[in-house]
Amino acid sequence: MLLTITTTHQPATDLGYLLHKHPERVQTFKLNFGQAHVFYPETSEQRCTIALLLDVDPVHLVRGRDKSFALEQYVNDRPYVASSFLSVALSEVFGTALNGHCNARPELVDTVLPLKAHLVVVPCRGEVETLRSLFEPLGYTVTLEPHVLDEQYPEWGMSPYYSITLEANCRLSNLLSHI
Repeated sequence: MLLTITTTHQPATDLGYLLHKHPERVQTFKLNFGQAHVFYPETSEQRCTIALLLDVDPVHLVRGRDKSFALEQYVNDRPYVASSFLSVALSEVFGTALNGHCNARPELVDTVLPLKAHLVVVPCRGEVETLRSLFEPLGYTVTLEPHVLDEQYPEWGMSPYYSITLEANCRLSNLLSHI
């Protein structure tokens, strides 16, 4: 699971203050279901991107459960798609920013920033317009990118997964709570 958040606010490195994560450090956080890695693939005064990469441990998720169909517990999309695991990770890793706190630069908390969030794989088994209807009323510009089931076999059709990009001028705490 991968979430990136980008801003072009000047200076863009203010994102590090808001999220309480230093741009020159890769950080790893242990979670009940795996690990969360936080890093900055891009940092400059003009543009800054932070990435939250979740490494879900599927074996740990099934330990102690009924083993009626052994492979079913291991063969699923849970480690790869945006789910409640992402919500938990956001709360654990970016909790201070989510709650609108920034001791080092408190004036940044209420600053409206140009923000762009990108979720790589989001499940949508119903109408794709459902994804739009969740975010557009909140003021986001929504871009959806469908994925094919298998590029080697295009006749299999499209998958129920999309990459979603949300763009808006808003407070960072609002963006995090909406995701």
